[in-house]
Amino acid sequence: MEGNKPTTVMCTVLALDHSNLFYRACSVCERTLPDTPNSLCRFCDSFNPASSSSSKRLFRLLVSIATDTKVLNVICFDRAARVLFGCSADEFFDFAKIHPFAAANAGTILEGEMFKMTLSKPKNGNAQHLRAVSVLPLRTGFRPAIETLRELYGVRASS
Repeated sequence: MEGNKPTTVMCTVLALDHSNLFYRACSVCERTLPDTPNSLCRFCDSFNPASSSSSKRLFRLLVSIATDTKVLNVICFDRAARVLFGCSADEFFDFAKIHPFAAANAGTILEGEMFKMTLSKPKNGNAQHLRAVSVLPLRTGFRPAIETLRELYGVRASS
């Protein structure tokens, strides 16, 4: 990748780190929150102490991909990860509470899938992985992981 210009690649998913798929963020401003339950957003509360903003989970996936020339580890944040999973991080978290192997199975389901990914360098100087800012499935019959998992576990989709 030259400079900070995003690069688009055709790639195959090799693996997904299913041990840490989410982070907590403020529902109002989407700033990262500590993992401790009931922690309030310091940013929102400093501007409006009367509001106690709730939190939500957002995806942060570490995915190993192979292009035609190299193997890379990339981070898929929420928007890109929703293409792979087909649901919100909160929805997947709730599904995985009932089906403990869902995260590992999601990784298995996505292995070998081909995508067109737009990768960019992280804006944070301390970050070590490229960001997948856009993900487009290349297989016509691609189904997001949650659809295959619902079928596997015999669960109907909630509307």
